[in-house]
Amino acid sequence: MEATLSTPSGEKYRRLSLWWDGIPDPITVRSPLPGHTEVDVAIVGGGFTGLWTAYYLAAADPSLRIAVLERDVVGFGASGRNGGWCSALFAVSESRLDKVVGPGAGSAMRRAMVDTVSEVGAVVGAENIECGFAHGGTVVLARTGVQLERTRGEIEAARAAGIGEEDLRFLSAAEATAMAGATDVLGGTYTPHCAAVDPARLVRGLAEAVERRGVTIYEQTEARQIGAGAVETVHGTVRASTVVRATEGYTRTLEGEERTLVPVYSLMIATEPLPDAFWAEAGLAGRETFADHRHLVIYGQRTEDGRMAFGGRGAPYHFGSAIRPEFERDPDVHEALRTTLVELFPALADARVTHRWGGPLGIPRDWFTSVGLDRPTGLAWAGGYVGDGVSTTNLAGRTLRDLILERDTELTSLPWVGHRSKKWEPEPLRFLGINAGLRLAGSADRAEERAGRATWHARALSRVVGG
Repeated sequence: MEATLSTPSGEKYRRLSLWWDGIPDPITVRSPLPGHTEVDVAIVGGGFTGLWTAYYLAAADPSLRIAVLERDVVGFGASGRNGGWCSALFAVSESRLDKVVGPGAGSAMRRAMVDTVSEVGAVVGAENIECGFAHGGTVVLARTGVQLERTRGEIEAARAAGIGEEDLRFLSAAEATAMAGATDVLGGTYTPHCAAVDPARLVRGLAEAVERRGVTIYEQTEARQIGAGAVETVHGTVRASTVVRATEGYTRTLEGEERTLVPVYSLMIATEPLPDAFWAEAGLAGRETFADHRHLVIYGQRTEDGRMAFGGRGAPYHFGSAIRPEFERDPDVHEALRTTLVELFPALADARVTHRWGGPLGIPRDWFTSVGLDRPTGLAWAGGYVGDGVSTTNLAGRTLRDLILERDTELTSLPWVGHRSKKWEPEPLRFLGINAGLRLAGSADRAEERAGRATWHARALSRVVGG
């Protein structure tokens, strides 16, 4: 049963992001958990991870009683606020996977992620989810000599790993500029394995597809604690043989999970719809997503309605893993994003920025994304996507399906399955360490610009993030 939101409440959600602002009227809120209940599978979190898990479980076994518990509304968290990259990027490098898990682990993960981009597109088509899904790939620009060296090194490493031009190719300055007409382009890389999407419309459409398969979604239902066989919520206890933690950046709100994942904010801006004359110069004709080879991550896309949506890291980690609405809008960070965007595309100097937003993403202590199920307790989890979750969540949902149904498949043998990250340090150590790492990324870029070559900052940053 659903209730239509009043206008003031609807406006509250529209302010969450550009994507939320584009959701057709009316925005609805589902009913909360009515009281104590029992199901087969209880999923805590109504974002991409929880909904993909419910979707594939319900399709595989329609007899399962599945409940999704969401503390606010579906897509409230990172699923409705991210950059809209449905990509084959995985947070852990292939070389590190090979080192930690064994030879071949990295390539297996890469192939699974490549397949996942197409899988999401197939579901979008099958379920008629209108989310502007455009499988245009990603162009990453090299705009300094040092970045160009990194680009060539990436290509060399890819070829050594057996990755051919069909998966990742080098772009000359002319080719890269034709694809993304930014300033100072010296070259770049292109991979076809990414789609630009409107993530809020995707997650909301996925929720409707899940409900059509008989899954119950309870919104406005905060889970306080998860344990073997039960989820304690503000409205009662949900008993289940399997409990899935799918809370990503909000995991720290669960009792006993305060140091499992840290919430680090990523912020975004979006321009007004831009004229055809701008796009004739800027390119992105296939709605390729784009970035460059700097250390402090940036990411962008040409939206379905012709805006530039652009984001990046740089917002500080907040003491005690605090999550507050005021952290979603940082004037200094948002202005820095606008400055960077205009530096890339000077024609945007007078373009109006219509949306500014942000939200927390989840980072594990070793930056190692994981999925798993502890059979003795029935507790399952997935997360720690480090910002690469739009597609990885789909792979997580299919993997959790197989684990829960006790299927031995290629997915359940992938190298991220069953990985356990250490807990983060107590405060103030993690506050000092995380923010030092964030500053190091910015200082690495500035040092390279001054020196004209790679510096110790970059090597130190690689060690910090487990590269």
